Amino acid sequence: MRELLASLGCGGAFYTLDVTDARSLQNAAVDFIGRFGTPDLVIANAGISVGTSSGLPDDLSTFRKVMDTNVFGIAATFQPFIAPMRERGSGTLAGIASVAGFRGLPGAAAYSASKSAAITCLESMRAELHGSGVSVVTVCPGYVHTPMTEVNRYRMPFIMGADDAAQRIARAVARKRRLAVIPWQMALASCVLRVLPGWLYDRVFARAPRKARGLLQ
Repeated sequence: MRELLASLGCGGAFYTLDVTDARSLQNAAVDFIGRFGTPDLVIANAGISVGTSSGLPDDLSTFRKVMDTNVFGIAATFQPFIAPMRERGSGTLAGIASVAGFRGLPGAAAYSASKSAAITCLESMRAELHGSGVSVVTVCPGYVHTPMTEVNRYRMPFIMGADDAAQRIARAVARKRRLAVIPWQMALASCVLRVLPGWLYDRVFARAPRKARGLLQ
């Protein structure tokens, strides 16, 4: 990305950070605002995924890492920019969640829980910032062809290419949609999942294919 922007003659700043390190994010935000002013758009896109088993004690540390990155990472990324955006009276905060946050997927307790929490966290932020001029956008993509999904050994319906997904996400953010589920086919599927009775959901998904346990993606 650095080389691409340089070839296009675009200026900017690059920070290599861990989104679970709030102090580093604060310092980077202060430096950025000092150099360029308050940004119009901040996107929280960092996320990791791995299969987990609720009965294995070794997976507890993995569960915590996923939650810290996928949930705390959003809050820590946005926090330094909220006050400056409110003071200016404009700006957009866009968080990338997932359709996996609408129901608990077997073998993906950590990932589903983290994305569900991310959706709720962003909703809370949106209500807090209502009327301030600052918009909060929640984007819930379905499957996207990336290294994170390449390890999946099961059918992934409505999977999108990375470029296609990026364009759809960009349009949702530009329109400042409160909640955008992409692609539209996955939006329909998620609506069905959310209203499916618990007893039926349990029966149908008990034998659903599961993401392999292993390295974080």
